[in-house]
Amino acid sequence: MNIREIPLKPLNQQFSIVLDGQQLNMRIQWRGVAGWILDLMDAAGNPLALGLPMVPGVDLLSQYKYLGINGLLLIDSDSGAEEYPTQDNLGIRSHLYFIQE
Repeated sequence: MNIREIPLKPLNQQFSIVLDGQQLNMRIQWRGVAGWILDLMDAAGNPLALGLPMVPGVDLLSQYKYLGINGLLLIDSDSGAEEYPTQDNLGIRSHLYFIQE
């Protein structure tokens, strides 16, 4: 098992990333009461999974195994409790991890 933190900032952001050998694009946006939302696109920008709430302690990819990404995307906090990332602590006290199986 390989655990890797995906470095984030508490800002809306979009970036390219390789997960399990697949070139992908991630977009992370703050949407007020909905919190932080993750969009996952292929390298060409075609949508794969949109509007994923960044819920702590849950595999964000669990419903998308058909994408062939062999791993988990998890939100965890420094406190060890299942705390939702806030507008100000994403990437500081709340972290996104890819755990390759």
